Amino acid sequence: MAYLQARKRRWSLTQRQFTLLGAFLTPFILMTVYFIYRQMAPFGSSSLLTVDLGQQYIDFFAYLRRALLHDPSSIFYSFANGLGGEMLGTWSYYLLSPLNWILLLCPGTLLTTGVFLLTVFKYGLSGLTFAWLLDKTTKQTDLKAITFATAYALMGWSIANQLNVMWLDAAYLLPLIFYGLYLLMQTGKWRTYVIWLTLMLVVNYYMAYMICLFMILAFIWLAVDQFTNWRHFWGQTFSFAWTSAVSGLLAAFVLLPTWWSLSQSKAQYTVTSFKWKFEFFPPKMIAKFFMGAFNFDQMPDGTANLFIGAIALLGSLFFFSDRRIRLRSRLTAGIVTVFLALSLCVQPLDLLWHAGQFPVWYPYRFSFIVSFWLIWLAAQTLTNDFQPGWLAIAIVTLIVVAGSAYVALNLKKFAFLSWSQILLGLLFIIFALALTTLPIHHHWIYPLAFFVIGVTEVSANAFISLNNISYVSQGEYGNYTNELQQLVDRVQKKDTGAYRIGKTFLRTKGDAFQTGYNGGGVFSSVLPKTTPTFFGNIGNPDGDGFVEYSNGTLVTDSLLNMKYYFQQKQLSGALAGTSILPASTNKADLADYHITNQDHWATTYRNPYALPMGYATGSQILTLKNKTADPAQYQANWLAALTGNPSDQHLYTAENFNQVDFQNIGQQTKITGAMLQKKNLLKPAKITLTFKPTSNDAYYLTFGSTVNPDNATFILNGKQLDQYKTYRNTILVSAADHAKGKTQKLTIQLKKGSLWLENFTLYRLNTAKFKRAVKQLQTQPWHLTKHSNRYFSGTITTTQRNQVLNTSIPYSKGWHATVNGKPAKTHKTLNMFTAIKLPQGNSTVTLSYWPPLLNVGLLVSGGTLIVLLGGWWLLRKRQ
Repeated sequence: MAYLQARKRRWSLTQRQFTLLGAFLTPFILMTVYFIYRQMAPFGSSSLLTVDLGQQYIDFFAYLRRALLHDPSSIFYSFANGLGGEMLGTWSYYLLSPLNWILLLCPGTLLTTGVFLLTVFKYGLSGLTFAWLLDKTTKQTDLKAITFATAYALMGWSIANQLNVMWLDAAYLLPLIFYGLYLLMQTGKWRTYVIWLTLMLVVNYYMAYMICLFMILAFIWLAVDQFTNWRHFWGQTFSFAWTSAVSGLLAAFVLLPTWWSLSQSKAQYTVTSFKWKFEFFPPKMIAKFFMGAFNFDQMPDGTANLFIGAIALLGSLFFFSDRRIRLRSRLTAGIVTVFLALSLCVQPLDLLWHAGQFPVWYPYRFSFIVSFWLIWLAAQTLTNDFQPGWLAIAIVTLIVVAGSAYVALNLKKFAFLSWSQILLGLLFIIFALALTTLPIHHHWIYPLAFFVIGVTEVSANAFISLNNISYVSQGEYGNYTNELQQLVDRVQKKDTGAYRIGKTFLRTKGDAFQTGYNGGGVFSSVLPKTTPTFFGNIGNPDGDGFVEYSNGTLVTDSLLNMKYYFQQKQLSGALAGTSILPASTNKADLADYHITNQDHWATTYRNPYALPMGYATGSQILTLKNKTADPAQYQANWLAALTGNPSDQHLYTAENFNQVDFQNIGQQTKITGAMLQKKNLLKPAKITLTFKPTSNDAYYLTFGSTVNPDNATFILNGKQLDQYKTYRNTILVSAADHAKGKTQKLTIQLKKGSLWLENFTLYRLNTAKFKRAVKQLQTQPWHLTKHSNRYFSGTITTTQRNQVLNTSIPYSKGWHATVNGKPAKTHKTLNMFTAIKLPQGNSTVTLSYWPPLLNVGLLVSGGTLIVLLGGWWLLRKRQ
C-alpha cells in the first residue's frame, strides 16, 4: 500500500504543473486537430504552404537542411541566392529559430511535415510561456490561466501570421523577456532578462527590434507602478539600460554582420520623409476584435489583427476601473495603450515600429505586442476576487455596444465580416460580461465556464480565419520538387564543375535553394539592391525583394555561366495540360543548345557557349557605365567591353514586322510606343504582327512594363506565350530561333480599353558575331582546381598587359583575393560582379568569402561574455 501511495504521488501533477502543461497542450492540440481536419501533410493531401511560406520560406528551410547536413560551405555564401549572395542576413531573418532542428528530421518532400510540427510547437510554446508569466506574476492559476494563455497563443496575430512561421518565435519569447524585465525591476536580478532578450536578438532581429521598443514602454509602466523614490527609480533605469546594452553586445556576432547585410539591401529602402496623418479612420480597427476578421485580402493591405477573445478584451477594459490597482499605474497603462493604439493608425508611429519601412504585405506586424499587452492587463484584473462596480460595468458595456454598433452599421466596409460573425461575437461578449460581473467567481463551475467560453471563442476564430485561406497541395509541392531534384542530381552527378543552371518552368523563385543548384532567381527580404538593378538592366523580371532569371538570351546565358537548361515537355493527347512543371517563359533559343538528357517531364540542354566562372579580358570592363535603358543594347555594350571589339556593340539589330493587322483598334503607323485604343469597348480587340526570319539567328522581342499579362494576352504561333508576369523594367522575350523562312505570328489581345506598347521592339541577334566573341573569351579561362560556395582557386594565363580576371561572381566586400599568394584588390564591374587585375603570364588566383563584420561581432560578443563570467566569478569568490 505504501508503494502504491508513493507511486501515485510521483505521477500526480501539482497545480503549477497542471497549469503549464495545460497551457502548452491546449493550443497545441487545438491547432493539430484543425490541421488534421484540413488534411494537412502528413495527415492528408494538403499542406500548410501558402503565400510566402509556400513561395519563399519552404525553400530556405530546404537550404537550411542542406547547408547543415551536406554543404557547410553554403552557410556564409550561396550561389543559389540569385546569381550568388551572402547568407548571414538570410539566416538571421529566416532561419535561426531554436526549433528549426525539427526540420532536420524531415528530408525531401517531408519538409511540409516539419513545417506542420514547427507551427504547432510554436503555438504550444506561446501558451506555455504566457502561463509561466502569469504563474510568476499574478494570481491566475489552473483553467483561468490556461484560458488566458490559449487566448494569447491563438490571438488573431498568430492565426493571421502563422505562415510567417519565423515570426512566431517572438510570440513565445516575449512573455519570457517581459518576465525578465519584471524580475529585474522587482529584485535587481538581471540574468533572466539578458538571456531571453539576447536569444530574441539572435533568433530574429526584426521582431526583436519591436520587442525592444515595447520593453521601453513596459519599463515606464513598471517603474511608475513600483515607484518608491527617485533614487530607486534611477537605479532601475540604469539597470534596464546596461542589461539591454549587454544583450545587444552578446548578440553582436549576429547583429553586426546582419547590419552590414541590411545596409546593402533592406536599409536602402528606408523611408526618410513622412506625414503626420491617420492611415485610415481609427474606429475601423474595432472590426478586428470580432472572430474570423481575416481573409486573403487583409494580407497585403489590411488593418491590424487584434482578436484576443471577448474575455480578454473586457478584462483589459475593466483594468482601468479596477480600484485595487494604483491610479498612477492605471493612468500610465492608459497612456501606453493609447500610444499603441495610435501606432496602429498614425503613419510616423507605424514607421517607427517597422524600422522606417512600410511593410510589403502583412501590415502592422507588431500587433502581437498590442494583444500581449491587452491580455496581460486583463489577467491583472480578472482574478477571483474581482467585482466591478455598476458604473464600471455600465461604461464597459457602453463602449462595447458603441463599437459593435459602428461595425454593424458599416458592415459593407468590412468584407471579412458577416452578420453571423457579428452575432456570434456579441453572444460571446454577453457570456464574457456575465462571467466577469456576476458574483459566481468562487463557484466550482466558474473556472470551467471561463475555460470553455474562452477557448471555444479563440478556436472558432482560428477555424473561421484559416478557412478563408487556400493552401498548396502536397502533390503540387512534392511532385514538382521530386522531378526538379532528379534533373539537378543527373547533371551534378556528371558535371562537378562550377556553373549555373537555368530553366523554363517555375514553382518558386527559390527553386535553387529547394533542390541545391546554382541558379538565377531568389525571393528574399535581404536581397542586395544591386541585384534587381542588374536584372532589370539585362531584361529580366526584378523587384525590391526578388529577381527571376526567366528571360535569358544567348548572350546573358553565356556571360552568366548558364551551362545547363531544363525545359518542360509539351505533353499531348489525354495528358495535354497535365505537366507538373508549370511553364514560366518562352525560350526558342534553346534550339542553339545540345540535348543531353530527357525524361517523361523535361529535357536537359547543355549550353556550348557558356563561359567559365572567370576568364581573362581587357580592362575596359572596369570602366563600363550603363548609359542605356534598352536591355538589348546593355547586353551588347557588356560583351563589347569584355572583347574590346567596338563592333560587338551592334550585336542586336531592330527589325520591322512584315505585316500588322488591327481588329477593333485604330490604325498605327509606328508600333513601338504606340497607344492602342479599342474602337468599340464592348467588343474584343487585338493586333496581329507577323515576321519571317531571313536567317537562323535568334530573334527577341522587348516588352515594356505596360506590355504585360495583366493588360493583354499574347499568342505566338497559335500558343499562349509563357512569361513570368511581374516585371517593372523592359524585358527580352525569346521569339524565334532556327526559323529561317518560317512565318512567325504574334497576336496581342487587349484585356482593357487601351494598351501602351511601351518599348515594344523586334530584335535580331547576330549569332555569328556572338559566337566569335564567345570563342575569343573562352581562350583564356580560369582553370579552377578547387571550388565551393565560398572558395575558388585556380590558374589563369594572360597574354597581354593590363588584363583582368573577369568573373560572374557578385561583388561583395566579403570576397578576398590573392594573386600568386599575395593579397589583391577586388574591383566591381557593372556595379554587380567581381574582377581582379592580373600580371602578364601565369597566375594562381584565389577568392575566399568571409562575412564582413563577423570577426568584430565575435570579438564583441566573446569579450562581453568573458566580462560577465569574470564578474560573476569574482562576485561568487567574494561571497
